[in-house]
Amino acid sequence: MPDTLLQSIARDKVTVAIGVCTFRRPSLRQTLDSLAQQSLARDVHCCVIVADNDDTPSALPLVENAKGQSGIALHYVHAPARNISVARNALLAKARLLGADYLAMIDDDEVAPMGWARHLLNHITTSGADAVLGKVTAVYSADTALWMRRSQLHDATPVIQKDGRILNGYTGNVMLRLDSPHLVGRHFDIALGRTGGEDDAFFHGMVRQGGVIGYAPDAITHEDVPRQRESLGFLLRRSFRAGQTHGMITQPDRNHSGTAIPLAKAMGKATLFLGLGAVHAVWPARRTRALMRMSLQLGICAHLLGRHTLELYKS
Repeated sequence: MPDTLLQSIARDKVTVAIGVCTFRRPSLRQTLDSLAQQSLARDVHCCVIVADNDDTPSALPLVENAKGQSGIALHYVHAPARNISVARNALLAKARLLGADYLAMIDDDEVAPMGWARHLLNHITTSGADAVLGKVTAVYSADTALWMRRSQLHDATPVIQKDGRILNGYTGNVMLRLDSPHLVGRHFDIALGRTGGEDDAFFHGMVRQGGVIGYAPDAITHEDVPRQRESLGFLLRRSFRAGQTHGMITQPDRNHSGTAIPLAKAMGKATLFLGLGAVHAVWPARRTRALMRMSLQLGICAHLLGRHTLELYKS
C-alpha cells in the first residue's frame, strides 16, 4: 500500500504500526504470520514494518513473499549496519513517516497471539501511558531440563516498584505513543547497538524526563529459546552486560569522586549472591538466579572501573 494512501487512512482511523527488527532469521516468517492474524477494532488500521539490519537486503525476499500471501500492509526498510539501534531507529522514523499514532515492537523470534496488539492498544489508550509493556514468555524444546522450563529465567516482565511505577523497559513486547512529548526526538543509542542495553537506556531516559510506562499483562508474546541460550554461561554474560548498562545509566561519570561507595556496595552484593549460589547449589533454579544477580553486580563494578562493555551481539 502506498505511503500516501496509508496516511489518508490514518486521518480517519487510529493507525498502529508494528515494527520488527531482523538479522538473518528465518523465524521472521512465523512472526509475520502471527502479526497478520491480529484482531483489532474496525476503526484501527494496522501495518507492519520490517527493518533489516543485514549488510545486504537478505530479508527482502521473505518479506515480499509474506506480503503477497498475507495481504497485510507490510513495509520493508533496509537498515544496514549490524547495529540493532540503527534498525530500531529506522522503525521509529518509518512509523512517523507513515503517520502512525502508535508503534508496537516485537522481536523476529517471537510470535504473537491474535489479541496481542489489541491488549496493548487498549491499555495505552485507557491509561494515558507513554509506553506499555507486555510479557514475553519463553518456549523451550521438549528435552530442556524441567527446572529450566519452570524457572522462567528467560521470560521478560517489567519490574514494578512499590509505588506502582515502572522505571525501565524492553523492546521485545512494547507499544509506544508516538505523539508523546517524552518520545519526540528520542532515539536508541548507536553506541549501545552491538553491546545491548540500548532499550534500557531508551526507556530510562524517557522515564527520567517524566514519561510513564504501563503494563498490559494480557499482551503476551512467545519466544523460542535456542539451545545455546539455555547455558549458564549465556545467562551470566547477559546479566553482566545488564549490570554494565545499569552502571552507565545510574553512574554515567565513573571518574567522579563518589564512585567508591557504589563500587563497594556492588562488590558486597556480588559476594553475598555468590554465597547464596553456594548455599543453593543443589537447587539449580535458585543457584542460577543467585549467580545471575552476582554477575549483574560484577557488571556494575566493571563499568565503574572503566572496563570495556561486553558485546553480546557480535556478528
